[in-house]
Amino acid sequence: MADYGHDLLFGSFLTPRHDAIPRLVHTAQEAERVGLDLVSGGRMELALGAGGYWDAISAYGGTRLTPGQSLAALSEAIDIIRALWDVSDRSMVNIQGEHYRVVGAKRGPAPAHPIPIWVGGYKPRMLRLIGAKADGWLPSIWNNSLDAVPADNGEIDDAARAAGRDPKEIRRLVNVQGKLTSSPRGLLVGPPDMWVDQLAMMAMEHGFSAFILAGDDTSAYDVIGQEIVPAVREIVAQERAAR
Repeated sequence: MADYGHDLLFGSFLTPRHDAIPRLVHTAQEAERVGLDLVSGGRMELALGAGGYWDAISAYGGTRLTPGQSLAALSEAIDIIRALWDVSDRSMVNIQGEHYRVVGAKRGPAPAHPIPIWVGGYKPRMLRLIGAKADGWLPSIWNNSLDAVPADNGEIDDAARAAGRDPKEIRRLVNVQGKLTSSPRGLLVGPPDMWVDQLAMMAMEHGFSAFILAGDDTSAYDVIGQEIVPAVREIVAQERAAR
């Protein structure tokens, strides 16, 4: 799969944070050794979540955590994953967290490129974590209103500045689901020209630079790839050039 379509990036939809460190280490190395990043020449992206489906997590032996505990565990997980990838530091990884403890772990193998960590979430504490530690924000918008996006972006920006980061370092991506129809019915449910207008608006007004489309209607792929995407790119390029 990694050898197919060299313009394609690969990644998980959202990898839940587990409560057992062996699983966490495997998650970190999955992007390197098992190895989409290595075998694809550096096209792997890692998306993480704090774990919102607790019944399923418990069914597989995971510990049910409170929202605060889950957020703290995700923060620790990001630190450990980055440390394991950082082969420029020759020391062993030693991290003593509340949820995860790593003692004398060897770093590496090195990924083919600096793998960005995208984090999904909407609540203020999660948005602040994204601003402080993540490389990208990956919300999901399934025919929902975009009204909350400006405030969410602002929360991320404020947290980034508080952490000494430039908010522009944090990419804004979005999971979307839509349907091509003959008449407009809502966000990304309508004819191709409506899709173009709405996607261009989401890019220019809300800063989204990547759209990850969910759905199983393969008949729409040609229209999306050959008509909608080029038109959106052209509009965004023209508007940015005019600014």
